[in-house]
Amino acid sequence: MSATLKRTPLAEEHIASGARMVDFGGWDMPLAYGSQLEEHHAVRQDAGMFDVSHMLNADVVGPDAFAFLQRLVANDVAKLTVPGKALYTCMLNPQGGVIDDLIVYFFATDEWRVVVNAGTADKDMAWMQRVKQAGNFDVTITPRRDLAMVAVQGPNARAKVWAARPAWQAASEPLTPFVAAIVGDDTLVARTGYTGEDGFEIVLPASEVVQLWRDLVAQGVRPAGLGARDTLRLEAGMNLYGQDMDELTHPDQAGLTWTVSLKNAERRFIGRDALEQFATPATFIGLKLQERGVMRAHMAVRTPAGTGELTSGTMSPTLGVSIGFARLPQGVRPGDTVEVDIRGKWVPALVCKLPFVRNGKAVEHS
Repeated sequence: MSATLKRTPLAEEHIASGARMVDFGGWDMPLAYGSQLEEHHAVRQDAGMFDVSHMLNADVVGPDAFAFLQRLVANDVAKLTVPGKALYTCMLNPQGGVIDDLIVYFFATDEWRVVVNAGTADKDMAWMQRVKQAGNFDVTITPRRDLAMVAVQGPNARAKVWAARPAWQAASEPLTPFVAAIVGDDTLVARTGYTGEDGFEIVLPASEVVQLWRDLVAQGVRPAGLGARDTLRLEAGMNLYGQDMDELTHPDQAGLTWTVSLKNAERRFIGRDALEQFATPATFIGLKLQERGVMRAHMAVRTPAGTGELTSGTMSPTLGVSIGFARLPQGVRPGDTVEVDIRGKWVPALVCKLPFVRNGKAVEHS
């Protein structure tokens, strides 16, 4: 007998809309409300929204908050000096493996917030407490399950949010990517997302999210499920924790070197020693299938430099061909042709830089 699935404050809305619900990291979440393809195109061409309330916001507050985060995460939070600015990073274990990828928000030197993945939230909170105790940091870590989160994404997403909540426009219109504004009590609007499109991720009290969702539907924002979320993030070249990287994967094996800051030699973040002593980089890169078929995670990839494997794969609604991410031997370059084992048949695929799609348009790969 499986444990009861957790539900977000929007679960009843999803069910009432006819969503097909699935288990995602222990949460009962919508896979699609109808056509996954139409949901995908709505985000690329207009505006769609996702219930991301299963992700956990946690406040990190106290005199040692800055020092704690410098120890905890691989990227350097010293880069954050403007209130509301955010940073994408990973928490690493002492072996250099990725415990989780997360976003860190800066509000003041003693006031921060982290947003972590749903399936890893309990593990992440336990790890943060261990790091706090081991370093004797004067910091309070507060999981905020009283908050909900909605991602509104697409070229018309921001305008439709303002139509639904005019009072938020003044504070949120000037935002540049990866910056957030506080627009009300416990209400945050961030110009972030997981689709490769413009838009907002909105954090607000759980008690207010149903009304926001209904008001956005009234503005023509299309609810989208996990299916479209996956095809969108793949086209955008964005990793999924547990699939493209995990605790056995170093950032440099998952295309995440840019999320690790080694500039400050004094900053000994957890996992740094392992990264410096046991670097085992791999080429993490995009593949575009050259014939019919669909690439999926764990399929073998044959290259002149040796074998590798797909970590993610799907059919791209924007490109009309199968795309994927692969972890391959070093030396494989964009423009090379490799072969993917699809049900016992070796099918050619073109190696290409990520992303596959930018601002709703296919990126040209020669």
